Amino acid sequence: MTTIDHPRPATRLGLRSDVRIDERDGTVRLLSRVGSFALHGVTPEVTRALRELAVAPRADLDLSETQLRQIVERAKQLFARFIELDGRVLVRIEATSRAGAYEPAEISADARLRLSKFALLRTLDNELVLESPLVRHRVTLVDPVAAAVVARLGTEGTAADLAGLLPEDATAELIGHLVGAGFVEQGTPTGFPSDTEAVLRQWDFHDLLSHSRARSGRFDQPFGGIFPYLGDIEPRPAIKPVPDGRSIELFRPELDEVLATDPSLTAVLEARTSVRQYGEKPLTARQIGEWLYRTARVRAVYGPTPNAPYEASTRPYPCGGAAYELELYLTVQRCDGIEPGIYYYDPVGHRLVLVNDGEADRQALLETASIATALQADPDVLVTMTSRFQRLSWKYRAIAYSVSLKHAGVLYQTMYLVATAMGLAPCGLGSGDSDLAARAFGLDYLTESSVGDFILGSRPVPAADAPPRPLPESWQAVNDPGWASSAYSLLRERHWTSS
Repeated sequence: MTTIDHPRPATRLGLRSDVRIDERDGTVRLLSRVGSFALHGVTPEVTRALRELAVAPRADLDLSETQLRQIVERAKQLFARFIELDGRVLVRIEATSRAGAYEPAEISADARLRLSKFALLRTLDNELVLESPLVRHRVTLVDPVAAAVVARLGTEGTAADLAGLLPEDATAELIGHLVGAGFVEQGTPTGFPSDTEAVLRQWDFHDLLSHSRARSGRFDQPFGGIFPYLGDIEPRPAIKPVPDGRSIELFRPELDEVLATDPSLTAVLEARTSVRQYGEKPLTARQIGEWLYRTARVRAVYGPTPNAPYEASTRPYPCGGAAYELELYLTVQRCDGIEPGIYYYDPVGHRLVLVNDGEADRQALLETASIATALQADPDVLVTMTSRFQRLSWKYRAIAYSVSLKHAGVLYQTMYLVATAMGLAPCGLGSGDSDLAARAFGLDYLTESSVGDFILGSRPVPAADAPPRPLPESWQAVNDPGWASSAYSLLRERHWTSS
C-alpha cells in the first residue's frame, strides 16, 4: 500500500509589509504604523537577518542570537505570522496594536467552534481581511481556502465539520491561531462567550466597532487630523449654498438686552430639563429667531490658514477644527408667524428657507419625533441636525463620524441652555430616521445626512397653586444661600422648573 504524505503546515515569521528599515549613524530603526524601534549596537548578522525577514518569512529563524531574540520579543507588533501549506501562504496575521500578543490555542476534536459575532470581513488594500474590535490583530486571508474555512465557521460546528477544505493538521493550525487571537470562540456548556457574558451581550457590533476605531490603541490605520485628501480633493466650503425657496427673515436679538434679562449660567444649568408638553400659546417667530441666533448662527468666516488649509467659521458652539459641518432643518407644525413647512436655516443670512411644503413628509418627520419620545410629545417644532460629512473626513481619518456625533452633543447642550434661559420647552431626541430626513430635505444620504434631532415648543405655565419645588441639595451647599434663593425665584418667575 502506498502511503500519501500530506504537506505539513508551517508557521513562519516575517516583518510586516509596512515596516521600513532605516540605517543611520550606527542605529538601525524599524519604522511602522504600529510603532517604531531604534536599535543601537546591532551586529551586521542581525541587520542582515532583519532585511531578509522584510523580504520573505522564515520558519528557521535562529533566535539563539541574543540580539535578534530580544528584538522579536520587544517588537512583536512589527512582525507578522505566516501560516503556509506546501509553500503557499494561507493567512498573514499582523498586530494592529502595540499591545498585540497572543498564543495559538490547542483545540480538541470535539470542541464547539463559531466565529465571534464581533468578527468583520472586509476588503483592505485589495485583500480580504478578518478583523474584530475585540482583537488586537488582523488576519489577511491570502488563500481562498482560508476564506472558505472562515465562512464555514460562521455556523457553529467542530473542526471535523471543516474536513475537505484543508488537511486535518493544517485546519488545527489555522483554527488554533484564530481561537488564540480571539476571532473564533469555543463553546461552553452555557453557550458562546459573546452570547452569554453580560458585558459582551450588551455591546452591539457596530457600537463596539465604532468605539474601537474612534480612538487609537486597537488599530493601525491612518488616524486623526492628517488631511488625507489635501491636494487631491477640494475641501467642501465652510458655508453650504442656500437652497432656493421662499425665505423668512428672522429676529436678531440685541446682546445688551439678552445680558440684562438672562439668568446666570448656574441657574440655567440647574433648571435645564427635557420638556415634552407645551403651553396653549405657540412659539413665536421672534422666539425662534432669537433661539437660532444664539445657538447656531455664523459669526464669521475665515481661512484658509497655514495650519488649516480650508475655509472655517465661528459659531456659538465649539467645533473640532472650526469645520462646522452641522446644518439645521426646522419642521414647523405650530409657530406664530411661521407657516407649517420644512425649512432650512441659513446661518449666515439668519433666515429660514422653505425646502418642502408637503404635508405628508412634514407629518412623517413629526410622527417619527413623537415616537422617539414614547408618544409623550406632539412637537411644535422639530429641529433636525444634518452633517456634511466630507467637511470632516477631508481632514480627519478614522474619527470623522465620531467627531460629528460629538459636535451634535455639544449643539444639543447649547440648544438646551439657550432654550432654558429663554423659558422655552426643549427636548433632545435619541433617534430619528435619516432616510426619511434625506428624502424630505432633498439631500444625498452619503453627502449630508441627519445625525441628531431636537424638539422645541412653548413652555407650559404651571398652575398658580403649584407648590414650589425644593432646592436640590447641591444648591443648599452654595456658599451664598441668598444667591441660590434669588436664582430659584427668578426661575419661578419665568415659569421654569429645576430638573
